[in-house]
Amino acid sequence: MAADNEHDTTVRLPPFHALRAFEAAGRHLSFARAADELGVSPAAVSQHIQQMEEFAGQPLFRRLGRRVELTDAGQAALAHVAAAMASLADAARIMRLPLRGQRVSVSVAPSFAIKWLVPRLERFKDLHPDVEVWVSADMGLVDFAVADVDLAIRYGAGGYADAQAQQLLSESVVPICSPSLIEGKDGLRKPEDLSRFALLHDDSPDRDPSCPTWPMWLLARGLDAEHARKGLRFNQSSLIVEAAIAGKGVGLAKRQLAAADIAAGRLVTPFENSDTPINFAYWLVWRRGRTFSPGLKAFMDWIRDEAGGAEADPGAGI
Repeated sequence: MAADNEHDTTVRLPPFHALRAFEAAGRHLSFARAADELGVSPAAVSQHIQQMEEFAGQPLFRRLGRRVELTDAGQAALAHVAAAMASLADAARIMRLPLRGQRVSVSVAPSFAIKWLVPRLERFKDLHPDVEVWVSADMGLVDFAVADVDLAIRYGAGGYADAQAQQLLSESVVPICSPSLIEGKDGLRKPEDLSRFALLHDDSPDRDPSCPTWPMWLLARGLDAEHARKGLRFNQSSLIVEAAIAGKGVGLAKRQLAAADIAAGRLVTPFENSDTPINFAYWLVWRRGRTFSPGLKAFMDWIRDEAGGAEADPGAGI
């Protein structure tokens, strides 16, 4: 009997629902928001927290009217519970792999998905036919604690909280237009000619302070910027590219998003040496400490290789 006890590693744990409620409430510092996330009532969350505190033998939260704070014991326990919940989520993903195949779920900003990622995905499929890629095009930051997303690709300055990030691609801005706009005796030849053409403005919400607008671009070249305050405006960077292809005007576009259409001759860059490097870049973002499935590792290796080729020649291989 003693020998059996020596190998008895069973540890008493609080109920799983109580652990989930504690982790959500500790992350949000709100019982109400934890209840919304878990799809239960605030009273149910409060009851689960009481179970946790009875198990711990001490308070885990300070109740301060409409808000709560973690006690020292609660704060110390939260990091371990959050890590355990994340590990369980990874285990659940691994268990589901035989049912859903080698699925990789990627959250991508819409313009990058349309103009850069999707045209390249067929090459990944040829290399890894057993890996299924699910693309979710959205602008919001991913909460890896609750979203069933393996990887995000985001355009920004980096430094994403509670996540690991690696720069994928740098970016620059360049004037673009349809080849038809540079043809004929009245065609676009030099920046001074822009006053005769409609300008396309990128008003997407991810505005980088270092990214020039048309007035900034013209003023930097000593030109009148009054005309640049008019023209068509778009809330997605990809729409600038599509409007320019349609001959609607001259756009200031993100080079990586326009590269395929420039390489195919659907667009031209009318002025030499007109690229303006900017601070924002495209980043691979994933949850810290996550376990990489073979499919996810293959996808990340592949997209880094694609990005490496794109940095060397933005129009190559599209």
